[in-house]
Amino acid sequence: MGLALGLDFGTSALKAAVIDPQGQCQYHDRIPFRNPTSPVLWEVAVWQLFGQIPRSIINNIHHIGIAGTSGTVLLTDGQGQPIAPTLMYNDNRAGFLLPELKHYVPANHLVLSATSSLIKLFWYQDQGIDLQDKYLLHQVDWLGFLLHGKLGISDEHNSLKLGYDPGINNYPDWFAGLPFAVNYPQVFIPGTPVGTIQPRLAQEFHLPTTCQIHAGTTDSMAAFIASGADQIGDGVTSLGSTLVLKLLSQHRIDDQATGVYSHRLGNLWLVGGASNTGGAVLNHFFSEEELLNFSAQIDPDIVLDLDYYPLLRPGERFPIHDPNLLPRLTPRPDNPVHFLQALLTAMAHIEAQGYQVLKNLGAPKLQRVFTSGGGSGNQTWQTIRQRILGVPVLVSAQQEAAWGVARLAQGDGL
Repeated sequence: MGLALGLDFGTSALKAAVIDPQGQCQYHDRIPFRNPTSPVLWEVAVWQLFGQIPRSIINNIHHIGIAGTSGTVLLTDGQGQPIAPTLMYNDNRAGFLLPELKHYVPANHLVLSATSSLIKLFWYQDQGIDLQDKYLLHQVDWLGFLLHGKLGISDEHNSLKLGYDPGINNYPDWFAGLPFAVNYPQVFIPGTPVGTIQPRLAQEFHLPTTCQIHAGTTDSMAAFIASGADQIGDGVTSLGSTLVLKLLSQHRIDDQATGVYSHRLGNLWLVGGASNTGGAVLNHFFSEEELLNFSAQIDPDIVLDLDYYPLLRPGERFPIHDPNLLPRLTPRPDNPVHFLQALLTAMAHIEAQGYQVLKNLGAPKLQRVFTSGGGSGNQTWQTIRQRILGVPVLVSAQQEAAWGVARLAQGDGL
């Protein structure tokens, strides 16, 4: 079977993990980049990583999988060259086009959002870009193209916000009425082998010529796979720049009114949503050193709830779906330790509200929560969350989404 390489593209860095068939990590790395919207920097990071992996390891990598931020898209020509700005997962500049989108899309559909992949395609058209024979690709799709050379390949998880329906394994019938002459991706089950590494890359970086590139996934789905969650009612909260919840369910649930959507995971479904609160808010107010020092001074048994809703700018996706929701960050205590505690408490309440929304829509009752992402190492936050959630809060078995996508590729699909 050989080794598997997982690549996880975040907002500030490429994280990589190489695992053996038993799931043991043999190599890991982190390549920072300055601009998350630059495909050039994504590509540079990949080649830099390949150049740094020891020869004894890269010679034995037989599987590569990629995870990226869900809803980050770009438009390319027929040669795969980007021809328009990259629009990130949380880019809501296309929100003014929602009334037009509603003419084509059924009511209460996931893509009726200011940040969906599909509305970003409407934005490209609104900017006067000729979409004839162009390719709409997600971040993962384009990065996979660099490796296997097949343009226009995607996966179910990334394509969900474009409108792909995993329930019918196809794009819905209403896609035929969209006003575009654009190439939509061909969609595979995540982890499916797509093709072998391009020969020139195998030669340059000493990869096996038989190395398989697999259909990718989103960062939060990769984090779920890495977590160890495997029971109905298991939740995984990703505490990264945003707050992402996933709950393992027997049933698919989609509800645009609350920002809830479902990814297929084998014979089950991962029901969840993504809030705009999270680590980006904390990093706006505190340095890494301050977060460590102030967290250690918090008494988590003292309740400090100032009714905050921590956002960096107006607009929320889940558990409240409101593009105009205003941040609530006052009153601000003079003591920065108390301010941090109020922020952490508010985020825990948003998390709890999110899981309650899922239950109200028919998802299983939350039984336990696994935690991944940068915030999972904050023990004070873990204690606050466990008190508010009322269920065991565990640290994920594997912290890195890169490990999860490597394992996904190793299994040849979900």
